[in-house]
Amino acid sequence: MPETTPLVIDTDTAQDDCIALLAGLLDPRADLRAVTMVAGNVDFDHQVRNAHLTCNVAGRLGEVPIHLGCRRPMVRPWESAENVHGDGAGGLTMDLTGCEPEPEHAVDALIRLAAENPGELSIVAIGPLTNIATAVVKDPDFVRNVKTLYVMGGSNNARGNITAAAEFNFYVDPEAAKTVFAAGFEIVVVPWAPLTLDQAVFDQPKLDEIAALATPLADFFTKVCAATLEFDRSVGIDGTTHPDSLTAAVLLHPELVTRSARYHVDVETAGELTRGYAAMSWGVHGLEPNATVIEEIDAPAFYAYIKNLLATPTTPVREMA
Repeated sequence: MPETTPLVIDTDTAQDDCIALLAGLLDPRADLRAVTMVAGNVDFDHQVRNAHLTCNVAGRLGEVPIHLGCRRPMVRPWESAENVHGDGAGGLTMDLTGCEPEPEHAVDALIRLAAENPGELSIVAIGPLTNIATAVVKDPDFVRNVKTLYVMGGSNNARGNITAAAEFNFYVDPEAAKTVFAAGFEIVVVPWAPLTLDQAVFDQPKLDEIAALATPLADFFTKVCAATLEFDRSVGIDGTTHPDSLTAAVLLHPELVTRSARYHVDVETAGELTRGYAAMSWGVHGLEPNATVIEEIDAPAFYAYIKNLLATPTTPVREMA
């Protein structure tokens, strides 16, 4: 067996977040200790349902604790991406009887899990950074107890996806993002652009290959990605986008990364037109680097990884419709 990586996935479960969860649930290298929920993509309770649906299709319903976290950003009203993702799970439903989340708040769970094994736990943060920032504020030891924080967010001197300037996760809670990048974590960033748009889009031939697998996981993938695919095509993106599953994948398989560099990353909170903009300074502005930003991946290997993951035979615990 390969050496495993202890991790928590902090998520606003919709579309590709579900695929990232599948990596945490099924990859032999993953030791998924918990799933923590944060306000982001869609209605909070829908996100929780989507996490249960994902655990179910993986055959692991009830095996991994799910903790409910912050239901709104630190200082702003919540803004959704339901126009992009619909309900985040392609209309899938199942009987949720007995699918109770843990009573412990997600922020407390993150603090506890990091403290139980200092320097060993990695966090994959694929939603707004509200839970992570709140843990920073609550526990001064949290930052040094976390081994590495993998963040899906921002764009590397490129376009946003919710505004011209900003990527969604940082836009929703820019104060949280700013707090996290100033906190002193060992951070790895998977940006929206150019990385995701150039190297983590699955076009129709790839989607057809996945559908042809005809496994429960492949069928799940097709359904949960359908609404986002329709939206992506409406804005000129020819396929489904996979920044969240990429973030989980590069933690578990660092060999997928072919180029990265150290940057100083900060997040705009006050700009009228640039709320949530990630200012990524590449080393010529006299600023101390605080993050590693992934610039290039082995795109065919990443697609092969996801396809192989979705080919895994599973037996869903409960029927989904």
